[in-house]
Amino acid sequence: MNEGRGNQMTREKRLIPYKVLEVMETVKEKIPEGVELVKAPAIWEKSNYGEGVVVAVIDTGIDKGHPDLKERIIGGKDFTNTGDFQDDNGHGTHVSGTIVAAVNNAGVVGVAPKASILALKALNGQGQGDIDWINGALEYAINWRGPNEEKVSVISLSLGGPPDEAEHKLIQKALQNDILVVCAAGNSGDGRHETDELDYPGAYPEVVEVGAVDLSRNLADFSNTNDEIDLVAPGVDILSTYPGNKYARLSGTSMATPHVSGAAALLKVIAEKEFDRNLTEAELYAQLVKSTEDLGISKKAQGNGLLNLTIAEQRVEKSIKITIESENLQLPSKSVVMEY
Repeated sequence: MNEGRGNQMTREKRLIPYKVLEVMETVKEKIPEGVELVKAPAIWEKSNYGEGVVVAVIDTGIDKGHPDLKERIIGGKDFTNTGDFQDDNGHGTHVSGTIVAAVNNAGVVGVAPKASILALKALNGQGQGDIDWINGALEYAINWRGPNEEKVSVISLSLGGPPDEAEHKLIQKALQNDILVVCAAGNSGDGRHETDELDYPGAYPEVVEVGAVDLSRNLADFSNTNDEIDLVAPGVDILSTYPGNKYARLSGTSMATPHVSGAAALLKVIAEKEFDRNLTEAELYAQLVKSTEDLGISKKAQGNGLLNLTIAEQRVEKSIKITIESENLQLPSKSVVMEY
């Protein structure tokens, strides 16, 4: 990097480097392996497929005409001065498909196929964006209201760069507005859990920082490790939508992040039915943490564990209540819940 351009470069965010493994013209409708791995289909009915939840994706835009996406776009805005939020890179379309690709007898299906996307284009065709574009998109997502007064519940960010004070304050403002902010950890991992790799906004303590595993549940070598990792999700060989009505397999923590953003939409619907009120950001985060499975590796690598949308229910089913009494000692009876 040219030292003389230092100030300019700190103004820039970029797509976290990712790999395009394969691009396909068509696929028979299928639930991608990553969506299956996090057990999303098992809770679709209970969560009404995420209907009514708006996820703002701050990325390279979206393929507005893609058959798997066009009915799921509630709005969009360009911040890159191209005048259009149409995706001219591919990354934003792929991320969005993992969150909301519709059930329509063709293509792929997302984690929350009835949720809605607010597509905010803050990175250009080269996957780069001025920090002002990112911050403008964050501000817009916080204040956005839909045609029926909908609000954004989740912001999904699969991008990175150096820390920025204004960006950090906007993320804190999002949390104050009960918006969960989900971010990619980054792909600078060196395969050693004891060393920290930091990319922002992922490494801010307020966000949900997502690392990547492969489809065999092993940590991806490229996945950043640090003390702020919250959980991991599938991020290797991920099938999703791609511009031009196509499909592609990509790898990166960018691909893991939308699995978590979509899962948050499903969990929000379920929990708000149970509580009969809106969830706070902290409560939605707690629902996510409850939906993780320990992989038995370093917390710096996996955080709370692998996203698993049926694990919380399994824990309840695997617990028994035992009442302990002692007549001789005349002690009050005590009940304990044991997991097995």
